[in-house]
Amino acid sequence: MSGLSAHGLVVRLGGRNVLDGLDAAFVPGQVTAILGPNGAGKSTFLACLAGLRTPRSGAVRLDGIEVLGLAPRARARRIGFIPQTPEVAWAIAARTLVGLGRTPFIGARGLADDDHAAVERALATAGVVDLADRDVTTLSGGERARVLIARALAGEPEWLLADEPMAGLDPGHQLDACELFRGLARDQGRGVVVTLHDLSLAARIADRIVVIAEGRILADGPPPVALAPGVLARAYGVEARYSQGAHGPVIEIVGRGR
Repeated sequence: MSGLSAHGLVVRLGGRNVLDGLDAAFVPGQVTAILGPNGAGKSTFLACLAGLRTPRSGAVRLDGIEVLGLAPRARARRIGFIPQTPEVAWAIAARTLVGLGRTPFIGARGLADDDHAAVERALATAGVVDLADRDVTTLSGGERARVLIARALAGEPEWLLADEPMAGLDPGHQLDACELFRGLARDQGRGVVVTLHDLSLAARIADRIVVIAEGRILADGPPPVALAPGVLARAYGVEARYSQGAHGPVIEIVGRGR
């Protein structure tokens, strides 16, 4: 079976099931946004998909193979992961940090010509060529977030999983990131899965939206279906309106749900 899929995932933290028998399947060539209130299990779900967290029960499969059964290097070549709150402790140039995205492909020899080329492509694709020679510890949070997107892209993974990649980005760079993720999926055929809080951004970027609450899936479908007022009322306890504006979908929160 082609694609990335979760089967009966259960993750228990702090005495409760953060994921409670969750099933979902993702296909290449699409951007999928995972939404839900705080504590819904979005980040935990993404970490399971990336093979970075072991569920209590259930499995994640990539093209029919259990992700946790893949060697870490092999898994990292196929799945790129952008964490929500990345720590960058070293005073190194942004280009060097992006080069770490090639780690699954290199040995003691260091970066070869094709690795350097992949790094330069990633810098250009993420729009951070102008930051390449800057010390990453001097970058703003938004600049650092864009460099970390480039690091993930440097590995040229089949799948890109990003946890709140828009956090810290100004509105212009949020739109740039939207176009970047859409291009990776539609033009390059990669699978892109992102967690988001901004409902309108999710509607703009995603081909498909999965809404999670209390560790279970409430809705799974195209934006107008997954962001229907009844779904948002159940997930967030709000009254909302979905409309199509001149520049894309708009989700208006009009009050607390009744």
